[in-house]
Amino acid sequence: MTILVTGAAGFIGAAVTRALLARGETVVGIDNFNEYYPVSLKEARVAAIEAEADGRFTMHRVDFADHAALDAALGSTEFDRIVHLGAQAGVRYSIENPRAYIHSNVAGHLNLLELGRARGAAHLVYASSSSIYGGDATLPFKVDDRADRPLSLYAATKRADELMSETYAHLYRLPQTGLRFFTVYGPWGRPDMAMWLFTSAILEGRPIQVFNHGDMRRDFTYIDDIVAGIIACLDTPPADDGSVKAGGSPNPHRLYNIGNHKSERLDRLIDLVEAACGKPAIRINAPMQAGDMPDTFADISAIQHDLGFAPRVGIDVGVPRFVEWYRGYTKA
Repeated sequence: MTILVTGAAGFIGAAVTRALLARGETVVGIDNFNEYYPVSLKEARVAAIEAEADGRFTMHRVDFADHAALDAALGSTEFDRIVHLGAQAGVRYSIENPRAYIHSNVAGHLNLLELGRARGAAHLVYASSSSIYGGDATLPFKVDDRADRPLSLYAATKRADELMSETYAHLYRLPQTGLRFFTVYGPWGRPDMAMWLFTSAILEGRPIQVFNHGDMRRDFTYIDDIVAGIIACLDTPPADDGSVKAGGSPNPHRLYNIGNHKSERLDRLIDLVEAACGKPAIRINAPMQAGDMPDTFADISAIQHDLGFAPRVGIDVGVPRFVEWYRGYTKA
């Protein structure tokens, strides 16, 4: 099977690509290698992929939000399914550069929907976010909860993606699964996220900002669990049988939370990073950041029931694994 993966040089995209290649699939990757964080990390991820690909991986360096460039890059390339993980990430950066989010996350998502429709894709799995729950949510977040009060533009674009996907499932019967990820971390992770920021600062003796005085909770999800969930979804497209799917659609479109189903305090995460680094953090308390949510907590009962998804790695195991990888990658 040939699978198109967008964001293939990104954190989750690269991990999914490696897992697909490991089981014998052929992968066509797309990434624009933007400079939101150091391109060198993206290049290193791709180098690791290519070392394992045995000629079954092709990377197109193209902006999928540019539909003409996307069509030209793919040409007559055939693929069976799409894993659309490319996006402009980051809640706080959406306040600084909102247009980047409309470009990549709205126009770009539309282009992948059109591509899936035109090429007759058997399934399009796409990345949403726990951020969509916003100001309406009660814990734990359920896929059937209302999500119409986003706290950031990033969250608004991800919710818009879900609504556009529902339209394409209705009009064109394009089978789709939207995945609401909960704070993904692990080896090859993103430098703008807490795990990397805390680890680098502690090892280098720099202070860390502890937002909301540490009184924040996140459902931290290890990358291997996320990849297992994505592939389970990819292998099982929603049926076009009129039944109501997770998230409430009667069309071939479902929504799942993918999390660890355990909400952890931020200060406990810092304690674990300190222990793995063998050094104490210099903590500076700071107020809540604009656009942030104080708590996230995934109800994963829908994906557990439908696909048998079961997260295996808690932060007691996952944090030391990340710190070990970080030390090796940065020679820290």
